Amino acid sequence: MSDTATLSAKFQISIPKAVRTARQWKAGQEFAFIPKGAGVLLVPVPEAKVLAGIAKGANSKGFRDRKDRF
Repeated sequence: MSDTATLSAKFQISIPKAVRTARQWKAGQEFAFIPKGAGVLLVPVPEAKVLAGIAKGANSKGFRDRKDRF
């Protein structure tokens, strides 16, 4: 994709429609900005209901908590 956007005077960027449509992003969706070298990675934050049950069956044996660190 070669779509571009310009940063406004209010420090806002409109995501091009082609990108929104391809990624199925909707208005009101939350995003995380992750610094990556000279750029920034834009990642949608999943809703809690999407993450529910994702670790079902995970083995917690050997799990280290912050309290057991030196």
